[in-house]
Amino acid sequence: MAGRDVDLTPAVQLTESLDVEEMTPDTEAASLEPEPAAPEVVFAVKELDVYYGSFRAVRDVNINVHRNEITAFIGPSGCGKTTVLRCFNRMNDLIDIARVEGKLTYHGVDLYDREVNPVEVRRRIGMVFQKPNPFPKSIYENVAYGPKVAGTKGNMDDIVERALTGAGLWDEVKSRLKASGMGLSGGQQQRLCIARAIAAEPEILLLDEPCSALDPIATNKVEDLVRELRGDYSIVIVTHNMQQASRVSDYTAFMYLGRLIEFGPTADLFTRPKLSETEAYVTGRFGCFRSQGSGVRGQGAWRLRTPYSVLSTQYSVLSTSPNSLNHSPRLFPPHRAITG
Repeated sequence: MAGRDVDLTPAVQLTESLDVEEMTPDTEAASLEPEPAAPEVVFAVKELDVYYGSFRAVRDVNINVHRNEITAFIGPSGCGKTTVLRCFNRMNDLIDIARVEGKLTYHGVDLYDREVNPVEVRRRIGMVFQKPNPFPKSIYENVAYGPKVAGTKGNMDDIVERALTGAGLWDEVKSRLKASGMGLSGGQQQRLCIARAIAAEPEILLLDEPCSALDPIATNKVEDLVRELRGDYSIVIVTHNMQQASRVSDYTAFMYLGRLIEFGPTADLFTRPKLSETEAYVTGRFGCFRSQGSGVRGQGAWRLRTPYSVLSTQYSVLSTSPNSLNHSPRLFPPHRAITG
């Protein structure tokens, strides 16, 4: 959908001043403490469903993503994490059989309105994919590509340096900017892709399992970078590594079989989950969920089937050791074992 451009700029927030009578020493009054402002909602998702043809891959997702916070999606493979992530910048539009229902707003603007230009959406909402995918160009041209296509004015050298510095890569490549980006290590290539994304000056960064193909050292560097970028961007990250989610995110969403099972502050979800399903997943117990009543998978009430065993404590999701394992173990049996 080409559509005409719709203004996606956030509305200016107005604050009201309060006139408080001047208090004298003889006046006994409680001090007026200003209440902390509620975090600004960047994405508001209501009753989101995603279909691939007739298959309903994601159902009834409701979630808010706040400004300058990191939101993580966790869950086993095939649960719908990446499908939801791709909705945020309309990447699912590129799949002919994909269909999105429900409402997803960006600063109050319906992203799926016919008049919204998806190209402009993707300029404001950058994305870094699971596998590093630098262009077969020089390091410099990789970073400069987006600003050049967008017609960005200004000193391109400064833009490239600022983006590489923001991605924590400048000191490592400043002497070889004309070298091919394909010659960098895996971790450097991923940070180059992050630099390429932030060079276009988006407001949001979507990260689809950015560390799944990296070793623990490169993973630590990317995690440090994500935490640093939090001050300038709102970040949504999909990860299989629950330890990573517990280390870097402010809020965590647990998904299973296309449903959002639980969403809340990361510390609460990992240490005081509200649902037994979430507790079983984050503590590493084997098991699966099964609906009751209708006999149709994914419908009806959820309950946890009897867990099979408990994993070794070395996989504890609450461990924050930098030497912890990079990949979480398989926590559920294959989907063919799920019945009903």
